[in-house]
Amino acid sequence: MNKPIGLIAIEKEMARQNADAISSFEAAAPLGMTIAQSLRMTGRLLLLGMGGSHAVGRAVEPLYRSLGIDAVALPLSEQLGQPLPLVGKTILVTSQSGESAEVLRWFAEVGVRADTFGLTLEGGSTLARTVPSLTGFGGTENAFAATRSLTVSFALHLAVLSALGEDPAEALAILNAGSKPNADAAVAALSDVSAVVTSGRRMQGVAEAIALGLTELSRIPCFSLEGGQLRHGPMEMLGPKVGVVLFRAKDATSELVARMAASALEAGSPVVVFDASGEAPLKGTTTIDAGVASGVAAVFALLPAAQHFMLGFAGARVGDLGTPVRSTKITRDE
Repeated sequence: MNKPIGLIAIEKEMARQNADAISSFEAAAPLGMTIAQSLRMTGRLLLLGMGGSHAVGRAVEPLYRSLGIDAVALPLSEQLGQPLPLVGKTILVTSQSGESAEVLRWFAEVGVRADTFGLTLEGGSTLARTVPSLTGFGGTENAFAATRSLTVSFALHLAVLSALGEDPAEALAILNAGSKPNADAAVAALSDVSAVVTSGRRMQGVAEAIALGLTELSRIPCFSLEGGQLRHGPMEMLGPKVGVVLFRAKDATSELVARMAASALEAGSPVVVFDASGEAPLKGTTTIDAGVASGVAAVFALLPAAQHFMLGFAGARVGDLGTPVRSTKITRDE
């Protein structure tokens, strides 16, 4: 059977994502140092983006906070409509294309403020031309769902985190190792569901990124709720037709993720766990072992397995995987 064109495009992006991420990290060192100096002065970081770019912001929020930075990630659309004060903050605007409608309106309305930086894959974009920007190696991602762009964006953040004092060695070792995970068991476990909820604690941003990709590719409801939020009411939706996908790493929140897995199983949902905690697999779940990692290294450990699951899950449901029917790669409308 011939592969869908969209799937071929995604697989091409994924095949080069680790190499591009390493190159991006290395090239970003000088500007990463400048952004780190800004953060040391302000102590506050506002991360703005849309879609997968916002999910990246959500994923790195706790990483900056652990280094003493008051970091908050908001959708750029929300900041435009109900803004947080900008005074005394370092601002990082993320856009893979650097051309999304909200980015263009942001600079048209707000202008270029001090301590504003960009993060993009496109060095010739409006974003990159307007403010000093961390620019990913390899150019624009052409495939519809975000894969390489996520990995490269996290590598650009790694350059800033390293300049703030984070040791990048573990994360770089995972990127260099280039794992080839098998997520077939996770795909099989959720073969009969009609909706998916992804969830995590410190890994919640990764859960949100994968939920977005699942929705885009499978065209069925797939959304994300932080572990505590899933507890407070939404447990009512769980059952055999609602799959639960959990993300955990080696950190203080892993036990809370384990408890959620048990509760979701009790509610009748099939449960998949992408696990970098190093702990024993949770009984009754389908656990995909991603090694042992924490912090930003755990992000790089979990992403490849989750990406393969995303493709397998969607491929079982749509024939033209990776071909959008209602969206475009660059969203130019608000």
